[in-house]
Amino acid sequence: MKILYLDCFGGISGDMMLGAMIDAGVSPAAVQSQLELLGLEGYSLKIFQDKTRGFRGTRFVVEVEYGHQPHRTWEDIRGIIEDSKLHPQVKRHALEIFEKLALAEARVHGVEPRHVHFHEVGAVDSIVDIVGTAIALHEAGVGKVYSSPLPAGYGTVQTRHGILPVPAPATAELLRGFPIRPVDVEGELVTPTGAAIVAALAGGFGPLPAMKVESIGYGLGSKDYGIPNFLRVFLGRAIEQQVGEEQEISVLQTTIDDMNPEILGYAAEKLLSSGALDVWLTPVFMKKGRPGNLLTVLCLPEKEGELVQLIFAETSTLGVRRRREKRSYLSREHILVQTAYGPVRVKVAACGGEAGRQVSPEYEDCRRLAREKNVPLKKVYASAIAAALEVLG
Repeated sequence: MKILYLDCFGGISGDMMLGAMIDAGVSPAAVQSQLELLGLEGYSLKIFQDKTRGFRGTRFVVEVEYGHQPHRTWEDIRGIIEDSKLHPQVKRHALEIFEKLALAEARVHGVEPRHVHFHEVGAVDSIVDIVGTAIALHEAGVGKVYSSPLPAGYGTVQTRHGILPVPAPATAELLRGFPIRPVDVEGELVTPTGAAIVAALAGGFGPLPAMKVESIGYGLGSKDYGIPNFLRVFLGRAIEQQVGEEQEISVLQTTIDDMNPEILGYAAEKLLSSGALDVWLTPVFMKKGRPGNLLTVLCLPEKEGELVQLIFAETSTLGVRRRREKRSYLSREHILVQTAYGPVRVKVAACGGEAGRQVSPEYEDCRRLAREKNVPLKKVYASAIAAALEVLG
């Protein structure tokens, strides 16, 4: 399956997305010819190589005769897209992105989504950016989209509504439930269009997923914020984990019958936070029938000495047994999914394709949402698993 990873180092906007996709190998002629199926007038495209702070990339610029462009509602834009002869998948992605924008604008302005007048985001340049992005994804054969956390700048931005804070209100609405990272940059790094693209299409957030990279593209932004202003995309194929990988590990064990169990629980937590792969306690009977606990710690060989010292420091044991073993394990990927109750991180591992896929929601996320929404924990778990399976396909 083809996947696309968005490395939003310098932010994301519609024009940066298209520039990056073209830089990664999507034909600009194919994008332009299919955009003509919309029947829009009064604009022209410029696609060219340029640099930002010494880094090369592609700029995608829409030049618009603004005096000839009407304000459009969500219903107007939906009609333009649905009535076109674009591929059904292109229509679906474009409509999903614009629907996200309509809902965000409606919440900000307190109106029905169908009555939203888009102004900036409804102008022909943003229609071109959004539909062009959907075309580029289809041309590249992308099945899944993943993204890095989005950078949040600060300051203000000039709009037709006047001066607004960064992120702009519509952008802030679109970022609900998605990971963002603070950046010491004054400026709008994530535009409403860019936020809508990520909100509608990204199936997970985090570091670069397991993939065979086939091409990399850089889409350049139009402003200089003092950092290289580019969106980088990685296009390639997902790597399916066929068999468990092997790894040598150390097993540390000791039996304890003379400690407060609360302190032993603390020691287990500290071992995990100090780099242990796993820690568990097993009830055992020791000399003279005394009840005790078998403490077992798994770790990488290079952590063995440090964790043995920690066991001595935090427990009453006088000796620790050590041995080396081999384990087979599956590579894991963390994705963020949206559920009816809120965002949940999910750990995904696979062996032999979809049939061997394992999906495990993060307990702490599920517990927090169950408490916040006053619903059974098992319902949040089930919702997270269903959302993850839908994202993974």
